[in-house]
Amino acid sequence: MITTPPAMPPAIAAHPVAAAAQAIKPVKRVSSASLMEGGRELEIEHGGRVYRLRITQLNKLILTA
Repeated sequence: MITTPPAMPPAIAAHPVAAAAQAIKPVKRVSSASLMEGGRELEIEHGGRVYRLRITQLNKLILTA
């Protein structure tokens, strides 16, 4: 009796152009301390809306609209 292994889902490959763009320009990293400048919250304007980024009592970040 011949058995075949279960079918494997196809690998998800990134679009070659998108992958090349990511390889050229790495994601920018900014420390939360430099963003907050000693404060516990700040406002970010994006797309005509204002978002609030704040540090919680448990030292987590929360972004709200």
